[in-house]
Amino acid sequence: MVLYEFGPTRSLRPRWVLQELEVPFDAVTVDITKGEQHTPDFLKLNPAGQVPVLVDGDLVLAESVAIALYLAEKYPRKALLPADTTQKAEVYKWLLFATTALEQPLWRMAKHTNLYPEQKRLAAEVNLAREDFLAIAGVVDRHLSTREYLVGTSATVADFVLAYTLDWANEAGVLGTFKHLQAYMQRMYRRPKAPMRIAEALRQVGIVPS
Repeated sequence: MVLYEFGPTRSLRPRWVLQELEVPFDAVTVDITKGEQHTPDFLKLNPAGQVPVLVDGDLVLAESVAIALYLAEKYPRKALLPADTTQKAEVYKWLLFATTALEQPLWRMAKHTNLYPEQKRLAAEVNLAREDFLAIAGVVDRHLSTREYLVGTSATVADFVLAYTLDWANEAGVLGTFKHLQAYMQRMYRRPKAPMRIAEALRQVGIVPS
């Protein structure tokens, strides 16, 4: 099993799942700051030119959440995806919530502060995206006000995906008012198998967080 990854990116999600499952894997760094995601060899794995990608025998799978779900189903011993249909549906709900309602405004902020060429960056888009995040994050903040995990009484793949997304929000400076989300994120990253935080991953590739 091989995980093609780049430290600070969504690659941390499947890495977290692999570490929690204690599944042996080889890690291959694809340095997106050098354009390695656009090389012919990598584009054969993922024509979209994005990390992460998991190769498991004949399976070549992109998209961080798809990889996380695949791993949880392949290795059910730690119940990272509940067997109960209702609880499994709840996991799916929170995965989609994290990657649409929460992640999309963060992605817009990133594009208009760092990723787009300066002439394409729009300060108004950053402000609107920040407002969008703040308007919706309270939903999961309230959900976690009386719970340790998103679903049930133990961690699932939804928790690892959400915790990474909240760390991203923390780096973007929009998590400050959500005390339950902050406490939850800190708990999740104190897990023995948790990956490095985004800030540390950035430093390791020579990027100093602003």
